[in-house]
Amino acid sequence: MRTTPYVAVVGAVNMDIYGSPFTKLIPKDSNPGLVRHNPGGVGRNIAHNLRLLDVPVKFLTAFGSDLYAAELKQSCESLGMDISDAVYTDRSTSTYLYITDERGEMQLAVCDTDVADCINASYLENKLDVLNRAQLVLFDANLTEETVSFIAEHVTVPLFADPVSAKKSERLRGAIHRLHTFKPNDIEAMYMTGEDTPEKAARALVKMGVRRAYVSCGADGIVAAEDEWLVHLSCEPSKVVNTTGGGDASMAALVWAYTQDMSLEQSARAALRAGAVTVGVEETIATELRAEKLL
Repeated sequence: MRTTPYVAVVGAVNMDIYGSPFTKLIPKDSNPGLVRHNPGGVGRNIAHNLRLLDVPVKFLTAFGSDLYAAELKQSCESLGMDISDAVYTDRSTSTYLYITDERGEMQLAVCDTDVADCINASYLENKLDVLNRAQLVLFDANLTEETVSFIAEHVTVPLFADPVSAKKSERLRGAIHRLHTFKPNDIEAMYMTGEDTPEKAARALVKMGVRRAYVSCGADGIVAAEDEWLVHLSCEPSKVVNTTGGGDASMAALVWAYTQDMSLEQSARAALRAGAVTVGVEETIATELRAEKLL
């Protein structure tokens, strides 16, 4: 019996706690504003966006044992994610705390993601059949270097990766030659390659073995490279409310575009459109994101 095609997402789930001031942010002071908490984590956010795009998802992650964990689990299930292969621990839930300025631009963040260490090679070894039956496997650099290496060596389907940050992108170096799609931002891409422009960095990533490299450049759009091709596309028009989460939506759009057999440029445009929808809302996830908005 044939099973429904699905995407396997391996990565973090955490609670995002964020504060946004009403007026200009004053450093080292108490700023009146809004404080909210939402389900988050790079892997989970990408999985959430994939479900909004009607992509079936098996989410391989690690849940803690506190009240935040129960809320996160319920959130994943309500979206239709398959979390039956997740690992459950007695550790604290992964938490990401950040502060934006009055324009929604992130200014400072602290992350406590130690529980992600439970998504290790030993755990994934028992899930190889789940991973290798997927259309593709997407993972983020919250995983340890050992876990990333295991995925690169043992997963046979196309691999997509998100670097999370410049520092954590170091964990992906040993797997870079196995990546079908890689979406760093310009800072991460230049950090990894030593190049001084997004265009040079995108070309360097392809030379390192990445099949398709997409370098997001914030307000300057996106640079995409594959083989000898390179395109630099401008951003879609959008009112920026909160930039956090825009990159996760763009990554999900690239996964969706792959399942639709789109070209490099078509995929890059889909990523820009997903990002534009997401940065236009206060929340990390734009619940109105739909596949038809990416075309």
